[in-house]
Amino acid sequence: MTLWTSHDAAAATGGRATRDFSVAGVSIDTRTIRPGDLFVALQAARDGHDFVAQALEKGAGAALVSRIPEGVAPDAPLLVVPDVLTALEALGRAGRARMQGRVIAITGSVGKTSTKDMARVALTGQGRIHAAEASYNNHWGVPLTLARMPADTDFAIIEIGMNHPGEIEPLARLARPHVAMVTTIAAAHLEAFGAIDGIAREKGAIFRGLVQPGTAIIPEDLPVTQILRDFADEAGAIVIGFGQHGMARPLSAETVDGVSQVRARILGETVGFTLASAGTHFVMNAVGVLAALSAAGADVAQAAAALAAWRPPLGRGAVEDLAGIRLIDDAYNSNPTSLSAGLATLARLTGGRRVAILGDMLELGPDEIAMHRAMAADPAMALVDLVHLAGPRMRALYEALPESRRGIHAETAAELAGRVGDLVAIGDIVLVKGSKGSRISTVVDALRRTRQSNVPDERTA
Repeated sequence: MTLWTSHDAAAATGGRATRDFSVAGVSIDTRTIRPGDLFVALQAARDGHDFVAQALEKGAGAALVSRIPEGVAPDAPLLVVPDVLTALEALGRAGRARMQGRVIAITGSVGKTSTKDMARVALTGQGRIHAAEASYNNHWGVPLTLARMPADTDFAIIEIGMNHPGEIEPLARLARPHVAMVTTIAAAHLEAFGAIDGIAREKGAIFRGLVQPGTAIIPEDLPVTQILRDFADEAGAIVIGFGQHGMARPLSAETVDGVSQVRARILGETVGFTLASAGTHFVMNAVGVLAALSAAGADVAQAAAALAAWRPPLGRGAVEDLAGIRLIDDAYNSNPTSLSAGLATLARLTGGRRVAILGDMLELGPDEIAMHRAMAADPAMALVDLVHLAGPRMRALYEALPESRRGIHAETAAELAGRVGDLVAIGDIVLVKGSKGSRISTVVDALRRTRQSNVPDERTA
């Protein structure tokens, strides 16, 4: 199926096609490129122009470039533009303009990717669904997702993230969602924002991109909920709150063997669903997802039933049995809010010794040491039997813990992984959590190796 012709792509970008072509997909990576893809030669750590010849050899239908690269014939199928990233944005804008379905955008300090995946799975059987790949949520990820979107898409789920002020609004205006959801606001990227209020204002800017009349799905019960409401009101959005007292709320949730059985009230409709997680934060995000899908015109009961097929992404809280231990792999990111949620999940699981293996929480700003130390007083920490820690910041938590719960502290995750045989025992329930940059995932990989389990190929940190 043709996604872009040379004529349409040139018209969208203002570029010059060296010859006629048609492409079925869009790629930025020669390692995963498929025959018939448009290869986008972005400049990042390396210049994508250096890989154009390789992309064409692997069957790319064309390449988006700002110059004819070395080793590439002038008559090769190229779309030549002044700037590749600007052209990708234009292609994404055109992809969004021709799509007549409903667009849902998701942001938040925690849970963007898992919530996006929940929405995608929940929409199974309700038309043609298009969703962002992995965590493609930044200045190139959002336009890439839009550029990849088939014109006949019925529902699109776009993930939008940020690291610095001013990043959310332009991406939201590019995506032009009908429904925008904020998962939660937490102390993440505080180095760039200074205070949680600044994070809330940046996330709230997603509502400025809403198609009118749009709908804002907002977490209730947060200290910054009113800030989000103010942004939604300013955008003229219909506001739906989700949480314990929201228009979308859980009525009951029971967890058995790491699986949650949930009843929820979604905008006046009572539904039940099964979720493959013990985490209450996942339950709450699922409630928010169902509210978002309802606002987008989907069948809520059908969406709730489909949630049974959802699984947490790699490194984001999946519970798995691993040769005698139960592992919660939550090694992708961490901040005080998400760590508290992870500890609560660990505390709810029964059957063995509870062990937490924690890496540094990064980008928390000048109060980072105090934030690490404060986790010793988290209510769920009292139910954890043993805590192993990696990283200089986690030294503060180590010193704040009672000696009876102190395990090993290592300066690096690699050092802790090297002592994996000392960390756990048969029958343990183990949470591994830290910021991606802490590389605490190396401990997960070591656990899998020592317990003769396959290390997932997609593990990168």
